[in-house]
Amino acid sequence: MQTSAHEGHQAATPCDAVQVLTPGHRYDILIGAGLLGAAAAWQDLPRALHAVVVSNPTVHAHYGQALQLALMARYPKVSTVLLPDGEQHKNWTSLNLIFDHLLATGCDRKTVLFALGGGVVGDITGFAAATYMRGVPFVQVPTTLLAQVDSSVGGKTAINHPLGKNMVGAFYQPQRVLCDLATLDTLPDRELRAGLAEVIKYGPIADMAFLDWIEGQLDALLSRDRQAVAHAVRRSCEIKARVVGQDERESGLRAILNFGHTFGHAIETGMGYGQWLHGEAVACGMVIAADLSAELGLVDRSLATRLLQLIERAGLPTQAPPMPMSQWFELMAVDKKAADGDIRYVLLCAPGQARMQAAPADVVERVIRRHTREPGTAAPPA
Repeated sequence: MQTSAHEGHQAATPCDAVQVLTPGHRYDILIGAGLLGAAAAWQDLPRALHAVVVSNPTVHAHYGQALQLALMARYPKVSTVLLPDGEQHKNWTSLNLIFDHLLATGCDRKTVLFALGGGVVGDITGFAAATYMRGVPFVQVPTTLLAQVDSSVGGKTAINHPLGKNMVGAFYQPQRVLCDLATLDTLPDRELRAGLAEVIKYGPIADMAFLDWIEGQLDALLSRDRQAVAHAVRRSCEIKARVVGQDERESGLRAILNFGHTFGHAIETGMGYGQWLHGEAVACGMVIAADLSAELGLVDRSLATRLLQLIERAGLPTQAPPMPMSQWFELMAVDKKAADGDIRYVLLCAPGQARMQAAPADVVERVIRRHTREPGTAAPPA
């Protein structure tokens, strides 16, 4: 899915829109600063008597009031559900907090849910919307870089299971994604770097010109330069929207968006949810996947080295925590890309292109060992 260097590489305007078009649904990703308080950002959403904001205490303290004021102009009743913060709470207990609130307040099939937060809030809210009364509308309002460039787009909703990440969920598209870049101003540096992992991902799998741009603008991105961040969000969303439009339910092409995720999910699950941020685990997973691609002769090793160096510059981990090799393979075997008993990995097959395939276990083991920390040094950068 290589794109031209020119395509999509114009600076984002104060409010850009990227359209997601799937066989059964169409919606916009709005990108700009100050969108929470912009009346135009909320136009043409489904009408209802009740809007429910789902968030966590940290994000709600910063942006809950602004969102509630915006929604009160459109919905007669606006209420809030606060979920505990962190990947370790992306589970049935948190999901039921939403259901309890919806049932207790008499929410009907027209009720609109608004996910205000990062990937955890977005995934749980989307799953609740997909299943409450067999489906109610919802809107993504992502407040982390990772959620703005990845998890809020494309309709993947899920909760975690102790044996596997995102193993219980549904494909369910939002009515709109609203990326207010101003919400990134309060994002901790560690979360910002974790989000950059998902931005970096799009280069080697889909757009080498974008990878060039990221390398040149990394310092600006790390310093939260608004124009650089706006472009990174827009280009990432353009690439993901195109892939989702061609393969909404991940029957083929969409799997490339999981580059690094088979190894990354194993790290997250093996270490215990919340020990490593998702983007940190994905960053390390991309290093392993790129090295495996080179080891199998699919790409030149210079591409794997280039990616490793960029991830290091971004302040992200490139060495996995020490885990028994048997645990690695057990966790990867329950990955959603596994099929017919084979573990399948998203690997680079050319600069700007990726595909899913199996790999010999001994080669995978050798590559994992090459990128594993010694015991006692497993923590990612704080």
